[in-house]
Amino acid sequence: MSQLFKRISSLKTHQEFRSYLQKLGLSLDFDHSLEVGENSPIAQPANLKGKNIGNRFCVLPMEGWDGEEDGKPSPLTQRRWENFGRSGAKLIWGGEAVAVRHDGRANPNQLMIQASNMSALGKLRQHLVSAHEEEFGSSSDLLLGLQLTHSGRFSRPNRKDKLEPKILCHNPILDSKFGIPPDYPCLTDDEIEILIEDFVRAARQAWEVGFDFVDIKHCHGYLGNEFLNARHRSGNYGGSFENRTRFLRNIVSGIDSTTSMLQVGVRMNLFDMDPFESSSKGQGVAMQGNNPFHFGLISPKTITVLDETQKAYGRGISEVLRLLRVLKSLSVQLVCFSGGSPYYSPHIQRPALFPPSDGYGPPEDPLVGVTRHIQFTRFIKKKFPDLIVVGSGYSYLQEWLPHVAQRQLKQGSVDFIGLGRMMLSYPKFPVDVLTGKMLRRKSLCRTFSDCTTAPRQKLISGCFPLDPFYRNHQQGKILRQIKKKQKT
Repeated sequence: MSQLFKRISSLKTHQEFRSYLQKLGLSLDFDHSLEVGENSPIAQPANLKGKNIGNRFCVLPMEGWDGEEDGKPSPLTQRRWENFGRSGAKLIWGGEAVAVRHDGRANPNQLMIQASNMSALGKLRQHLVSAHEEEFGSSSDLLLGLQLTHSGRFSRPNRKDKLEPKILCHNPILDSKFGIPPDYPCLTDDEIEILIEDFVRAARQAWEVGFDFVDIKHCHGYLGNEFLNARHRSGNYGGSFENRTRFLRNIVSGIDSTTSMLQVGVRMNLFDMDPFESSSKGQGVAMQGNNPFHFGLISPKTITVLDETQKAYGRGISEVLRLLRVLKSLSVQLVCFSGGSPYYSPHIQRPALFPPSDGYGPPEDPLVGVTRHIQFTRFIKKKFPDLIVVGSGYSYLQEWLPHVAQRQLKQGSVDFIGLGRMMLSYPKFPVDVLTGKMLRRKSLCRTFSDCTTAPRQKLISGCFPLDPFYRNHQQGKILRQIKKKQKT
Protein backbone atom coordinates (compact mmCIF):
# COMPACT_ATOMS: atom_id res chain seq x y z
CA MET A 1 0.00 0.00 0.00
CA SER A 2 2.90 2.36 0.76
CA GLN A 3 3.80 2.56 -2.94
CA LEU A 4 0.57 4.51 -3.48
CA PHE A 5 1.92 7.35 -1.36
CA LYS A 6 4.72 9.66 -2.36
CA ARG A 7 7.88 9.67 -0.30
CA ILE A 8 8.56 13.00 1.37
CA SER A 9 12.09 12.94 -0.06
CA SER A 10 10.60 13.09 -3.57
CA LEU A 11 8.85 16.41 -2.84
CA LYS A 12 11.83 18.65 -3.51
CA THR A 13 10.24 22.08 -4.01
CA HIS A 14 7.71 24.17 -2.11
CA GLN A 15 5.29 23.85 -4.99
CA GLU A 16 5.61 20.06 -5.13
CA PHE A 17 4.96 19.80 -1.39
CA ARG A 18 2.01 22.19 -1.52
CA SER A 19 0.52 20.51 -4.59
CA TYR A 20 0.70 17.09 -2.96
CA LEU A 21 -0.97 18.40 0.20
CA GLN A 22 -3.73 19.88 -1.95
CA LYS A 23 -4.13 16.58 -3.80
CA LEU A 24 -4.66 14.89 -0.44
CA GLY A 25 -7.15 17.58 0.58
CA LEU A 26 -4.99 18.66 3.51
CA SER A 27 -4.73 22.12 5.01
CA LEU A 28 -1.19 22.19 6.41
CA ASP A 29 0.49 25.60 6.47
CA PHE A 30 4.24 25.95 6.09
CA ASP A 31 6.79 28.70 5.47
CA HIS A 32 8.88 28.78 2.30
CA SER A 33 11.96 30.27 3.97
CA LEU A 34 13.40 29.63 7.41
CA GLU A 35 14.44 32.36 9.82
CA VAL A 36 17.74 31.92 11.63
CA GLY A 37 19.10 33.57 14.73
CA GLU A 38 17.35 35.39 17.52
CA ASN A 39 14.36 36.30 15.32
CA SER A 40 13.54 32.69 14.50
CA PRO A 41 10.24 31.54 16.04
CA ILE A 42 11.92 28.22 16.86
CA ALA A 43 14.70 30.02 18.77
CA GLN A 44 12.34 32.00 21.00
CA PRO A 45 12.49 31.22 24.73
CA ALA A 46 9.44 30.09 26.69
CA ASN A 47 8.64 30.44 30.37
CA LEU A 48 7.16 27.84 32.70
CA LYS A 49 6.29 29.32 36.10
CA GLY A 50 9.44 31.45 36.16
CA LYS A 51 11.76 28.91 34.51
CA ASN A 52 13.27 30.05 31.21
CA ILE A 53 13.32 27.40 28.44
CA GLY A 54 15.78 28.38 25.73
CA ASN A 55 14.03 27.37 22.47
CA ARG A 56 11.01 25.58 21.07
CA PHE A 57 12.38 22.12 20.31
CA CYS A 58 11.38 19.27 22.63
CA VAL A 59 12.81 15.75 22.80
CA LEU A 60 9.84 13.42 23.25
CA PRO A 61 10.00 10.34 25.49
CA MET A 62 10.40 6.99 23.78
CA GLU A 63 10.22 3.51 25.19
CA GLY A 64 13.72 2.24 25.96
CA TRP A 65 14.73 -1.36 25.33
CA ASP A 66 18.34 -1.25 26.41
CA GLY A 67 18.39 -0.76 30.18
CA GLU A 68 19.67 -3.34 32.61
CA GLU A 69 17.37 -6.03 33.99
CA ASP A 70 17.34 -4.28 37.36
CA GLY A 71 16.01 -1.12 35.71
CA LYS A 72 19.27 0.84 35.71
CA PRO A 73 20.61 2.58 32.58
CA SER A 74 23.13 0.78 30.40
CA PRO A 75 25.96 2.36 28.37
CA LEU A 76 23.57 2.38 25.40
CA THR A 77 21.03 4.32 27.43
CA GLN A 78 23.72 6.78 28.45
CA ARG A 79 24.80 7.26 24.82
CA ARG A 80 21.24 8.08 23.78
CA TRP A 81 20.72 10.58 26.63
CA GLU A 82 24.04 12.28 25.89
CA ASN A 83 22.84 12.67 22.30
CA PHE A 84 19.70 14.33 23.62
CA GLY A 85 21.89 16.73 25.59
CA ARG A 86 23.93 17.61 22.51
CA SER A 87 20.86 18.03 20.32
CA GLY A 88 20.28 21.68 21.14
CA ALA A 89 16.68 21.10 22.26
CA LYS A 90 15.94 22.95 25.49
CA LEU A 91 12.97 20.86 26.66
CA ILE A 92 13.67 17.19 27.33
CA TRP A 93 10.37 15.45 28.01
CA GLY A 94 11.68 12.54 30.00
CA GLY A 95 14.16 10.99 27.57
CA GLU A 96 12.10 7.81 27.76
CA ALA A 97 9.31 6.14 29.71
CA VAL A 98 10.42 4.99 33.17
CA ALA A 99 8.34 2.42 35.06
CA VAL A 100 7.36 3.24 38.64
CA ARG A 101 7.52 -0.44 39.62
CA HIS A 102 8.48 -3.82 38.21
CA ASP A 103 5.07 -5.13 37.14
CA GLY A 104 4.51 -2.01 35.05
CA ARG A 105 7.55 -2.40 32.79
CA ALA A 106 6.76 -2.66 29.08
CA ASN A 107 9.80 -4.89 28.63
CA PRO A 108 12.44 -6.43 30.92
CA ASN A 109 14.96 -3.77 29.87
CA GLN A 110 12.86 -0.70 30.53
CA LEU A 111 14.23 1.79 33.04
CA MET A 112 12.63 1.67 36.47
CA ILE A 113 12.72 4.19 39.30
CA GLN A 114 13.18 2.81 42.80
CA ALA A 115 15.46 3.44 45.76
CA SER A 116 18.26 1.19 44.49
CA ASN A 117 18.31 2.94 41.11
CA MET A 118 18.22 6.56 42.18
CA SER A 119 21.96 7.10 41.99
CA ALA A 120 22.14 5.59 38.50
CA LEU A 121 19.24 7.73 37.24
CA GLY A 122 20.83 10.80 38.79
CA LYS A 123 24.06 10.05 36.93
CA LEU A 124 22.12 9.51 33.71
CA ARG A 125 20.53 12.91 34.09
CA GLN A 126 23.94 14.46 34.79
CA HIS A 127 25.44 12.87 31.67
CA LEU A 128 22.75 14.60 29.60
CA VAL A 129 23.28 17.94 31.34
CA SER A 130 27.08 17.71 31.06
CA ALA A 131 26.85 16.90 27.35
CA HIS A 132 24.60 19.92 26.90
CA GLU A 133 26.99 22.18 28.79
CA GLU A 134 30.00 20.94 26.83
CA GLU A 135 28.18 21.72 23.59
CA PHE A 136 26.42 24.97 24.49
CA GLY A 137 28.21 26.36 27.56
CA SER A 138 25.26 26.49 29.95
CA SER A 139 22.25 24.43 30.98
CA SER A 140 20.47 27.25 32.82
CA ASP A 141 17.72 27.35 30.18
CA LEU A 142 17.35 23.55 29.91
CA LEU A 143 14.19 21.92 31.34
CA LEU A 144 14.59 18.23 31.97
CA GLY A 145 11.78 15.89 33.01
CA LEU A 146 11.16 12.20 33.57
CA GLN A 147 8.16 10.33 32.20
CA LEU A 148 6.62 8.05 34.81
CA THR A 149 4.59 5.12 33.54
CA HIS A 150 2.85 1.85 34.21
CA SER A 151 2.27 -0.17 31.05
CA GLY A 152 -1.00 -1.74 32.17
CA ARG A 153 -2.36 -4.26 29.68
CA PHE A 154 0.90 -4.02 27.71
CA SER A 155 3.21 -4.96 30.59
CA ARG A 156 6.00 -7.44 29.86
CA PRO A 157 8.17 -7.15 32.98
CA ASN A 158 9.88 -10.55 32.88
CA ARG A 159 10.00 -11.76 29.28
CA LYS A 160 9.91 -9.81 26.04
CA ASP A 161 7.60 -12.39 24.50
CA LYS A 162 5.14 -12.74 27.39
CA LEU A 163 2.38 -10.29 28.23
CA GLU A 164 1.57 -10.02 31.94
CA PRO A 165 -1.30 -7.53 31.75
CA LYS A 166 -2.60 -5.31 34.51
CA ILE A 167 -6.02 -4.16 33.38
CA LEU A 168 -8.75 -1.95 34.81
CA CYS A 169 -11.65 -3.44 32.90
CA HIS A 170 -12.22 -5.70 29.95
CA ASN A 171 -12.23 -4.40 26.40
CA PRO A 172 -13.71 -6.99 24.03
CA ILE A 173 -11.64 -6.00 20.99
CA LEU A 174 -8.33 -5.54 22.78
CA ASP A 175 -8.85 -8.62 24.96
CA SER A 176 -9.39 -10.70 21.83
CA LYS A 177 -6.46 -9.13 19.99
CA PHE A 178 -4.01 -9.74 22.83
CA GLY A 179 -5.34 -13.03 24.21
CA ILE A 180 -6.78 -11.82 27.52
CA PRO A 181 -9.50 -14.25 28.72
CA PRO A 182 -12.90 -12.98 29.94
CA ASP A 183 -12.20 -14.06 33.52
CA TYR A 184 -8.81 -12.35 33.73
CA PRO A 185 -8.67 -10.35 37.01
CA CYS A 186 -8.81 -6.56 37.00
CA LEU A 187 -6.89 -4.33 39.39
CA THR A 188 -8.82 -3.67 42.58
CA ASP A 189 -9.38 -0.21 44.04
CA ASP A 190 -7.00 -1.10 46.87
CA GLU A 191 -4.29 -2.07 44.36
CA ILE A 192 -4.84 1.19 42.49
CA GLU A 193 -4.37 3.21 45.66
CA ILE A 194 -1.03 1.48 46.25
CA LEU A 195 -0.07 2.30 42.64
CA ILE A 196 -0.91 5.97 43.24
CA GLU A 197 1.51 5.91 46.17
CA ASP A 198 4.15 4.40 43.84
CA PHE A 199 3.74 7.29 41.38
CA VAL A 200 4.00 9.87 44.15
CA ARG A 201 7.06 8.13 45.58
CA ALA A 202 8.66 7.95 42.12
CA ALA A 203 8.02 11.67 41.55
CA ARG A 204 9.70 12.53 44.84
CA GLN A 205 12.70 10.40 43.91
CA ALA A 206 12.92 12.09 40.51
CA TRP A 207 13.00 15.47 42.26
CA GLU A 208 15.67 14.29 44.68
CA VAL A 209 18.03 13.35 41.82
CA GLY A 210 17.53 16.67 40.05
CA PHE A 211 14.72 16.40 37.49
CA ASP A 212 12.70 19.58 36.94
CA PHE A 213 9.37 17.88 36.26
CA VAL A 214 7.67 14.53 35.92
CA ASP A 215 5.14 13.45 33.33
CA ILE A 216 2.24 11.29 34.50
CA LYS A 217 1.83 9.30 31.29
CA HIS A 218 -1.76 9.13 30.00
CA CYS A 219 -1.34 8.12 26.37
CA HIS A 220 -0.94 5.26 23.90
CA GLY A 221 -3.19 2.75 25.63
CA TYR A 222 -1.02 2.34 28.71
CA LEU A 223 -2.55 2.27 32.18
CA GLY A 224 -3.02 6.01 32.66
CA ASN A 225 -4.81 6.20 29.31
CA GLU A 226 -6.92 3.18 30.23
CA PHE A 227 -8.21 4.93 33.36
CA LEU A 228 -9.75 7.59 31.14
CA ASN A 229 -11.54 4.86 29.19
CA ALA A 230 -12.76 2.79 32.16
CA ARG A 231 -16.46 3.50 31.57
CA HIS A 232 -17.44 -0.08 32.30
CA ARG A 233 -15.56 -0.34 35.57
CA SER A 234 -17.35 -0.10 38.92
CA GLY A 235 -15.94 1.44 42.08
CA ASN A 236 -14.01 4.64 42.73
CA TYR A 237 -11.93 4.52 39.53
CA GLY A 238 -14.44 3.80 36.79
CA GLY A 239 -17.75 4.81 35.30
CA SER A 240 -18.21 8.53 35.74
CA PHE A 241 -15.78 11.14 34.45
CA GLU A 242 -14.97 12.09 38.04
CA ASN A 243 -14.04 8.51 38.88
CA ARG A 244 -12.05 7.96 35.66
CA THR A 245 -9.89 11.01 36.40
CA ARG A 246 -9.45 10.24 40.11
CA PHE A 247 -6.19 8.34 39.49
CA LEU A 248 -4.57 11.33 37.80
CA ARG A 249 -6.01 13.87 40.23
CA ASN A 250 -4.83 11.93 43.27
CA ILE A 251 -1.31 11.52 41.87
CA VAL A 252 -0.97 15.22 41.08
CA SER A 253 -2.36 16.21 44.48
CA GLY A 254 -0.04 13.73 46.20
CA ILE A 255 3.00 15.09 44.39
CA ASP A 256 2.03 18.65 45.26
CA SER A 257 1.63 17.79 48.94
CA THR A 258 5.04 16.10 49.21
CA THR A 259 7.20 17.81 46.58
CA SER A 260 5.59 21.16 45.89
CA MET A 261 8.56 22.55 43.90
CA LEU A 262 8.40 19.74 41.33
CA GLN A 263 6.47 20.62 38.17
CA VAL A 264 4.02 18.10 36.73
CA GLY A 265 3.31 17.53 33.04
CA VAL A 266 0.88 15.18 31.35
CA ARG A 267 1.33 13.51 27.98
CA MET A 268 -2.13 12.42 26.91
CA ASN A 269 -4.04 11.14 23.92
CA LEU A 270 -6.13 13.84 22.31
CA PHE A 271 -7.77 11.27 20.07
CA ASP A 272 -7.97 7.59 19.38
CA MET A 273 -9.55 5.24 16.86
CA ASP A 274 -10.86 1.72 16.89
CA PRO A 275 -7.98 -0.78 16.96
CA PHE A 276 -6.57 -1.78 13.58
CA GLU A 277 -5.34 -5.07 12.17
CA SER A 278 -3.72 -6.18 8.95
CA SER A 279 -5.96 -7.20 6.06
CA SER A 280 -5.20 -10.12 3.77
CA LYS A 281 -3.37 -7.64 1.55
CA GLY A 282 -1.31 -6.30 4.44
CA GLN A 283 -3.17 -2.99 4.70
CA GLY A 284 -4.45 -1.68 8.02
CA VAL A 285 -8.20 -1.99 8.57
CA ALA A 286 -10.27 -1.05 11.61
CA MET A 287 -11.34 -4.01 13.74
CA GLN A 288 -15.08 -4.39 14.14
CA GLY A 289 -16.83 -5.15 17.40
CA ASN A 290 -18.10 -3.78 20.67
CA ASN A 291 -15.33 -1.37 21.61
CA PRO A 292 -15.81 0.68 24.79
CA PHE A 293 -12.63 2.63 24.05
CA HIS A 294 -14.29 6.01 24.02
CA PHE A 295 -11.99 8.71 25.36
CA GLY A 296 -11.19 11.09 22.54
CA LEU A 297 -12.43 8.54 20.01
CA ILE A 298 -12.95 9.64 16.42
CA SER A 299 -14.12 7.72 13.40
CA PRO A 300 -11.44 6.38 11.03
CA LYS A 301 -13.37 8.25 8.34
CA THR A 302 -13.21 11.58 10.15
CA ILE A 303 -12.07 14.33 7.82
CA THR A 304 -8.80 16.02 8.63
CA VAL A 305 -9.94 19.57 7.89
CA LEU A 306 -11.46 20.09 11.31
CA ASP A 307 -13.93 22.86 12.00
CA GLU A 308 -14.38 25.03 15.04
CA THR A 309 -17.84 23.66 15.79
CA GLN A 310 -16.19 20.42 16.97
CA LYS A 311 -18.57 18.36 14.79
CA ALA A 312 -15.71 16.83 12.84
CA TYR A 313 -13.98 15.67 15.99
CA GLY A 314 -16.54 13.00 16.76
CA ARG A 315 -17.57 11.87 20.20
CA GLY A 316 -15.04 12.25 22.98
CA ILE A 317 -13.66 15.75 22.38
CA SER A 318 -15.88 17.26 25.05
CA GLU A 319 -14.27 14.98 27.64
CA VAL A 320 -10.80 15.97 26.42
CA LEU A 321 -11.68 19.62 27.01
CA ARG A 322 -13.11 18.74 30.41
CA LEU A 323 -9.94 16.90 31.39
CA LEU A 324 -7.80 19.87 30.40
CA ARG A 325 -9.93 22.09 32.64
CA VAL A 326 -9.24 19.62 35.47
CA LEU A 327 -5.50 19.84 34.80
CA LYS A 328 -5.67 23.63 34.89
CA SER A 329 -7.43 23.47 38.26
CA LEU A 330 -4.52 21.33 39.50
CA SER A 331 -2.02 23.95 38.24
CA VAL A 332 -0.69 21.57 35.58
CA GLN A 333 0.51 23.87 32.81
CA LEU A 334 2.74 21.57 30.76
CA VAL A 335 0.93 19.19 28.39
CA CYS A 336 2.04 17.07 25.46
CA PHE A 337 -0.47 15.67 23.00
CA SER A 338 -0.52 12.43 21.05
CA GLY A 339 -3.02 9.82 19.87
CA GLY A 340 -3.48 6.14 19.17
CA SER A 341 -1.22 3.34 20.36
CA PRO A 342 1.89 1.53 19.08
CA TYR A 343 0.09 -1.75 19.81
CA TYR A 344 -3.20 -1.35 17.99
CA SER A 345 -3.07 1.82 15.85
CA PRO A 346 0.57 2.77 15.20
CA HIS A 347 -0.24 4.72 12.03
CA ILE A 348 -2.37 7.04 14.19
CA GLN A 349 0.26 7.46 16.90
CA ARG A 350 3.34 7.52 14.71
CA PRO A 351 2.69 8.22 11.01
CA ALA A 352 5.11 6.16 8.90
CA LEU A 353 5.42 4.98 5.33
CA PHE A 354 7.00 1.65 6.29
CA PRO A 355 5.40 -0.52 9.01
CA PRO A 356 7.33 -2.52 11.63
CA SER A 357 7.61 -6.28 11.16
CA ASP A 358 4.43 -7.00 13.11
CA GLY A 359 2.51 -4.03 11.73
CA TYR A 360 0.35 -3.25 8.72
CA GLY A 361 0.63 -1.04 5.68
CA PRO A 362 -0.62 2.51 6.26
CA PRO A 363 -4.34 2.78 5.42
CA GLU A 364 -3.90 6.49 4.72
CA ASP A 365 -1.09 8.70 3.51
CA PRO A 366 1.02 9.39 6.62
CA LEU A 367 0.67 13.12 5.91
CA VAL A 368 -2.99 12.71 6.84
CA GLY A 369 -1.89 11.45 10.26
CA VAL A 370 0.59 14.31 10.67
CA THR A 371 -2.11 16.84 9.83
CA ARG A 372 -4.49 15.20 12.30
CA HIS A 373 -1.92 15.64 15.09
CA ILE A 374 -1.25 19.27 14.19
CA GLN A 375 -4.88 20.28 13.75
CA PHE A 376 -6.07 18.70 16.98
CA THR A 377 -3.21 20.41 18.82
CA ARG A 378 -4.03 23.76 17.23
CA PHE A 379 -7.67 23.39 18.25
CA ILE A 380 -6.73 22.74 21.89
CA LYS A 381 -4.14 25.53 22.00
CA LYS A 382 -6.80 28.01 20.89
CA LYS A 383 -9.12 26.77 23.64
CA PHE A 384 -6.38 26.88 26.30
CA PRO A 385 -3.89 29.60 25.29
CA ASP A 386 -2.27 29.68 28.74
CA LEU A 387 -1.24 26.01 28.63
CA ILE A 388 2.27 25.19 27.41
CA VAL A 389 1.54 22.75 24.60
CA VAL A 390 3.99 20.29 23.03
CA GLY A 391 2.98 18.84 19.66
CA SER A 392 3.75 15.40 18.21
CA GLY A 393 3.78 13.71 14.83
CA TYR A 394 6.37 15.98 13.21
CA SER A 395 9.15 13.52 12.37
CA TYR A 396 7.41 12.18 9.26
CA LEU A 397 7.70 15.65 7.68
CA GLN A 398 11.46 15.14 7.27
CA GLU A 399 12.87 17.96 5.04
CA TRP A 400 9.69 19.97 5.53
CA LEU A 401 9.63 19.66 9.32
CA PRO A 402 11.32 23.04 10.05
CA HIS A 403 9.06 24.80 7.54
CA VAL A 404 5.86 23.45 9.08
CA ALA A 405 7.18 23.91 12.63
CA GLN A 406 8.06 27.56 12.05
CA ARG A 407 4.59 28.34 10.68
CA GLN A 408 2.81 26.56 13.55
CA LEU A 409 4.83 28.50 16.11
CA LYS A 410 4.26 31.81 14.33
CA GLN A 411 0.52 31.15 14.29
CA GLY A 412 0.49 30.30 17.99
CA SER A 413 -0.85 26.83 17.21
CA VAL A 414 1.66 25.10 19.47
CA ASP A 415 4.41 26.09 21.94
CA PHE A 416 6.98 23.32 21.37
CA ILE A 417 7.81 21.06 18.46
CA GLY A 418 8.17 17.51 19.75
CA LEU A 419 10.76 15.22 18.14
CA GLY A 420 10.79 11.47 18.73
CA ARG A 421 12.22 9.11 16.10
CA MET A 422 14.13 11.97 14.50
CA MET A 423 16.27 12.11 17.64
CA LEU A 424 17.46 8.55 17.02
CA SER A 425 18.55 9.01 13.42
CA TYR A 426 19.60 12.68 13.57
CA PRO A 427 20.20 13.86 17.16
CA LYS A 428 21.80 17.14 15.99
CA PHE A 429 18.70 18.07 13.99
CA PRO A 430 17.58 20.86 16.41
CA VAL A 431 20.93 22.65 16.53
CA ASP A 432 21.38 22.35 12.76
CA VAL A 433 17.98 23.96 12.19
CA LEU A 434 18.58 26.68 14.79
CA THR A 435 21.99 27.62 13.31
CA GLY A 436 20.82 27.53 9.70
CA LYS A 437 22.98 24.62 8.63
CA MET A 438 21.98 22.60 5.61
CA LEU A 439 20.15 19.50 6.80
CA ARG A 440 21.99 16.23 6.50
CA ARG A 441 19.44 14.47 4.31
CA LYS A 442 21.05 11.06 4.81
CA SER A 443 20.39 11.35 8.55
CA LEU A 444 16.73 12.35 8.34
CA CYS A 445 14.33 9.78 9.75
CA ARG A 446 12.59 8.14 6.79
CA THR A 447 10.23 6.13 9.05
CA PHE A 448 11.66 2.74 8.12
CA SER A 449 10.38 1.58 11.57
CA ASP A 450 13.46 -0.51 12.40
CA CYS A 451 13.51 1.25 15.78
CA THR A 452 10.24 -0.66 16.42
CA THR A 453 10.94 -3.82 14.44
CA ALA A 454 14.11 -4.53 16.46
CA PRO A 455 12.36 -4.59 19.87
CA ARG A 456 9.53 -6.66 18.37
CA GLN A 457 12.29 -9.17 17.52
CA LYS A 458 13.64 -9.02 21.11
CA LEU A 459 16.56 -6.75 20.16
CA ILE A 460 17.58 -3.30 21.36
CA SER A 461 16.02 -0.21 19.83
CA GLY A 462 17.95 2.23 17.70
CA CYS A 463 18.11 3.67 14.19
CA PHE A 464 19.73 0.71 12.46
CA PRO A 465 19.46 2.02 8.88
CA LEU A 466 20.88 5.53 9.42
CA ASP A 467 22.99 5.60 12.61
CA PRO A 468 26.38 3.99 11.84
CA PHE A 469 26.74 2.97 15.49
CA TYR A 470 23.64 0.76 15.31
CA ARG A 471 24.13 -0.24 11.69
CA ASN A 472 27.53 -1.71 12.61
CA HIS A 473 26.34 -3.12 15.95
CA GLN A 474 26.09 -6.90 16.24
CA GLN A 475 22.34 -6.60 16.76
CA GLY A 476 22.13 -4.55 13.57
CA LYS A 477 23.54 -7.52 11.69
CA ILE A 478 21.05 -9.85 13.41
CA LEU A 479 18.17 -7.53 12.48
CA ARG A 480 19.18 -7.48 8.82
CA GLN A 481 19.26 -11.27 8.80
CA ILE A 482 15.80 -11.42 10.36
CA LYS A 483 14.34 -8.97 7.86
CA LYS A 484 15.97 -10.84 4.97
CA LYS A 485 14.35 -14.10 6.10
CA GLN A 486 10.98 -12.37 6.42
CA LYS A 487 11.15 -11.26 2.79
CA THR A 488 11.85 -14.77 1.50
